[in-house]
Amino acid sequence: MTSPHVTTTPHATFRLTDAERALLPTPEEVAGYLEHGWYLSRRLFSDEELDTLQAATDKYYEGHRDRTLAVRPPNLAAWEPSHGPVQRHNDYVHHESDAIGEILRKPLLGAVAALLAGAEEIRIFQATLIYKPPVPEEPSNQVPWHFDRHYWQTSTSERMLTAFIPFHDCGEENGTITMVDGSHRWRELDSGEDSSRHFAQRDRSELEELLAENARLNGQQVRKIPMLIPRGHVSFHHCRTYHGSGPNLAADPRRAVSLHLQDGANEYRGHTRPDGSPVVYNHDVVVRRTPDGRPDYADPDICPPIWRGAL
Repeated sequence: MTSPHVTTTPHATFRLTDAERALLPTPEEVAGYLEHGWYLSRRLFSDEELDTLQAATDKYYEGHRDRTLAVRPPNLAAWEPSHGPVQRHNDYVHHESDAIGEILRKPLLGAVAALLAGAEEIRIFQATLIYKPPVPEEPSNQVPWHFDRHYWQTSTSERMLTAFIPFHDCGEENGTITMVDGSHRWRELDSGEDSSRHFAQRDRSELEELLAENARLNGQQVRKIPMLIPRGHVSFHHCRTYHGSGPNLAADPRRAVSLHLQDGANEYRGHTRPDGSPVVYNHDVVVRRTPDGRPDYADPDICPPIWRGAL
């Protein structure tokens, strides 16, 4: 079912309680994020919020949509039951489900991101629902090394970041997200013809070798940090931090949302591949246009603000 998206602002004031302010990263922790490229938060979501989020995603998997995209992008991740027991990825869940979107627009989450990014405004850029089944031999369960900025070449910002929000305790057994420490500060060396190909379309061993080569040429070691995330806590990483994940060896599925976030200054820029063809991000056919005709990455229907103001 398709319906117009009426933008609501339940958190228009973007205020925090004193208790919420106590959960924000300290200046020392922000400095650590800038040095290492990742940050593990305090508890930002309650059990009730996560139960609500999981119930809403169950309905989503059953086919419930409050609205659908008016235009289907060319590279949309959109798992459906016919795809079988592979790792599920579903984009734009914050837009298609009101219940999911309400949880993901929590101002506290945006405030944490604002401090890490050094920004006064944080908007959603994209939200992907992820379900990693307990099938260790399933190839899609292993996510090869990549960094998000690699796929956001039409964005002007270098401060974008991602919040990884598991619905449960998340550790090595169930294939938690793993960071390559400090890799956001490396000079990127993969600029060839294949540099814009998505990690899912590339061989895992190829990307392992690329990671090792980039580290060597930057005079660095590859230091892998599995994020051990208690329920309700959130892992944040910089848009240039290499990350990936291993198979789910647990008895239950690993369920999470990967919430990509942009600072208020981010906007569209044209970008071309080495062969001269334009890079196109899914948003470019989804969002409204700016007065000069560019895709508007501040479209409140697709990229709503979740924090605005000084902290």
